[in-house]
Amino acid sequence: MKLYFSPGSCGLAAQISLREVGAEFELVKVDFATKRTVEGDYLEVNPKGFIPSLKLESGAIVTEGAVILQWIADAYPGARLLPSPGSMERYHALEWLNYIATDLHKGMAVMFSGLIDGESKVRFADGNLAARFAYVNDHLASNDYVLGERFSAVDGYLYNVLRWPVRVKVDISGYGAIQAYMRRMEKRPSVIAALGAEGPAAY
Repeated sequence: MKLYFSPGSCGLAAQISLREVGAEFELVKVDFATKRTVEGDYLEVNPKGFIPSLKLESGAIVTEGAVILQWIADAYPGARLLPSPGSMERYHALEWLNYIATDLHKGMAVMFSGLIDGESKVRFADGNLAARFAYVNDHLASNDYVLGERFSAVDGYLYNVLRWPVRVKVDISGYGAIQAYMRRMEKRPSVIAALGAEGPAAY
């Protein structure tokens, strides 16, 4: 398999999950500005130009981070990265994946945009993102991981997105449960290895 990624972006979650299940995969770095890789034009892999993309041994391409996480979980069921398909627990996990993708991930994307002025970003962070962080913090105050006591693919995604606020000067240091969660995540071998593979320049 090949995981197409760009350091510091949302490919980290997929990489963490692949390492959690012990999958053999190759990392292919994408230059986000030029859409090029060592293989050539990344748009030939994913015409949307977004990352991550996962190229399977069959040659099939899976895109969209939340969907890639579901594919990994289903391809390696023994790792129990997500609850069983069809179960209510699975739907609750998907609720979280979608919440992270739409409310947190896309919300943070606003903060990275060069099309929005600094004052508007401050207002957006205060009026939108703060409530999202508070919701996550309240949940983590009584749960070691998003789905309870056990790590899941959802955690890789949440951890990935929660690494971004500091890069856009959004202070989340006051959310104690989030800070404890981040410290917990950073002790996992899969997270340590994934961050090492991306390199210090990524963050």
